This record gives sequence, C-alpha cells and structure tokens, in this order.
Amino acid sequence: MKKKIPVLPTVLLSAAALLLAGSTIGSTRAALTYFSENYSASVNISQIGVSIEENGETVSSRDYAGNDQWNETSTSLFSNLLDTENGEKLALGKKYDDSITVTNSGSIDTFVRVIVTKSWQDREGNKDTSLDPDFIQLNFLTENGWQIDESASTPERTVLYYTNLLAPGESTPELLGQDALSIDNAVGAKVTQTETKTDEGTVITTEYAYDGYSFHVEVEADAVQTHNAADAIKSAWGVDVNVSEDGNSISLR
Repeated sequence: MKKKIPVLPTVLLSAAALLLAGSTIGSTRAALTYFSENYSASVNISQIGVSIEENGETVSSRDYAGNDQWNETSTSLFSNLLDTENGEKLALGKKYDDSITVTNSGSIDTFVRVIVTKSWQDREGNKDTSLDPDFIQLNFLTENGWQIDESASTPERTVLYYTNLLAPGESTPELLGQDALSIDNAVGAKVTQTETKTDEGTVITTEYAYDGYSFHVEVEADAVQTHNAADAIKSAWGVDVNVSEDGNSISLR
C-alpha cells in the first residue's frame, strides 16, 4: 500500500499595483500543495509548516493544527512599498527595496522551492497575456543559496530552489532585497497614435498600451522533507537533484 508523502503547504501571495492611473494593492491567497502518490514514506503531518516573511514580518503562513485543521495567516505582499498616506504613486524605472524570505515554521528539516509568477491584469482583474511580463523586473538574489531553475523558468514564471537544508525555525537568506522591484520605463513608451481628420484639422489621439492595467506578482513557497531527499523532490516537484553526502544541501542536475 502506498503512503502519501506530505509536501509542505504552499503559501501563495499576490500583489498588484495599478500603473499610470494610480497605485493599489491586490489580494493575498494561500493554498495547500498536492500530495504525491508515487513515493512511500512515513511523515507526521503535524510536523508541517511554511511561512513567507516580508521585511522580517510573517505575511502568509500555513501550519498544521491537528484534526485536519490549519492555522493560517495572510496579509498583502508589497503593502508598504509606497507611502500611500502621502499620495505616493508607483514610479516607472524606480527600484524599490523589499525583503522576502521563507521560514520553516514546522518541526522537521526541509528543502524549499519558490515559484514567482508575473502578469498584467486589466481593470476587471483579467490576465492579459499580450502585455510583456519582462517589464515587471524582480532582482532575485542568487549568491546566497538560492538557485534559479532556468529550464523550468519562463518570462512569466521563475522557479527557484533554496539549496541548503532549512531547519525548523530557520529562515532562508533573502530571495528579494535591495532593488527588489522595478517597472521598466518602456511601459510609458508603449503608445499608439491615431489621426482623425475633421473640418478644423487633424486630431491626434495617443493611447498608452498599459494605461489602467496593474502588474501582478505571486510568490508561492512549498517544501519537502530532507529524508530520502532525492526521491522526495523527484516525486513532489518532478526534478532530479544531487544530494550532498551529509544530506545538508542539494544541486540541480
């Protein structure tokens, strides 16, 4: 009989800021990842827990409380990025600092994966794939144990692994930090002009391609146990890794 290996619960955060027409902050969500059917292991689900922290504060977490109940916290990502009380608007080309880390809030050692997704949404919250996610620029820090999985990443989605074991209560180094976020100046240059002939002359109308749109960033964190890590990671995340002899680190193949 196969047993299920619990994958630490996904913490999914969303942040949005309206460009050109002002600035707003979007919603925050949390969800539980799937359970693998392919790997046999025995893990007490009460040991599971994972949190995302922003500037030293927990912004989203999910920890097992027993009896199929979860303790959850969830607030907005990037909520303090702008001084909205004084009317600060998001400035194109400006680099904003924001510290993002992941914490093992459970009671077993884990390896951590993060998926960051970028997109543009219209006023109704519908994703518009015709707009360029590369204009949403995130400065990932990858010289401190974080590694980007280039083969699994796209202009819209970046997949990163923290390659060192994360003990209970410990936090990763910063995934984002100094100059964490900026919106490319090119957004303001994406315009179309139309000319209309009238009795009084020619009327030129300029339309900004990104006017009224919002950028959307989702940060999803999940983790697996370090016991039989290569098999657990292959089963949960579908990737092959090398595990160090002491079991304290991994590297992508």
